[in-house]
Amino acid sequence: MSRLQRHLNVHTGEKPCLCKTCGKVFSNMSAMEKHFRIHTGEKPFSCKTCGKDFRFSSVLKVHMRIHTGEKPYSCKTCGKDFRYNSDFRIHTRVHTGEKPYACSTCEKTFSRKPQLQRHIRVHTGEKPFTCKTCGRCFRVSSDLLVHVRRAHTGEMPYLCKICGKRYYDASLLAKHRRSHAGN
Repeated sequence: MSRLQRHLNVHTGEKPCLCKTCGKVFSNMSAMEKHFRIHTGEKPFSCKTCGKDFRFSSVLKVHMRIHTGEKPYSCKTCGKDFRYNSDFRIHTRVHTGEKPYACSTCEKTFSRKPQLQRHIRVHTGEKPFTCKTCGRCFRVSSDLLVHVRRAHTGEMPYLCKICGKRYYDASLLAKHRRSHAGN
């Protein structure tokens, strides 16, 4: 297939290359060969820093930002920088107020899909997080973590740097810090 024909397939929508494993079709052989790595498990691109392997060079390039600290996406409103475009797009909803995920039961809206999924448990009663010590169940993993600290381990990882008091929950420390604001 000539380069021109491969390019024309992009415009015509023709996809003459078939993956014999899963039946997915592609506009050119190169795209199909890259796809086939999913079936073979082949990961020909390696990170020279940590050794992690990747199927695609583009994914390796994005991975490298972990090591370089590069954050190429910057919010023009608040200046916060992001490593990934997806995180940047979600962040912009803080400024625009966009909440594209709506609960079909009560119409409450959310800026992120995981927030909606967690909210739906209010309606279903689902509590998928279970304490291994006492069997108590929770809707949110962070509630389970706070329960384990408070009821079982006594761990108090949140320290007030002003007075040295410790808390098992970050929200309790934040509330406590306000008590120092008047001093």
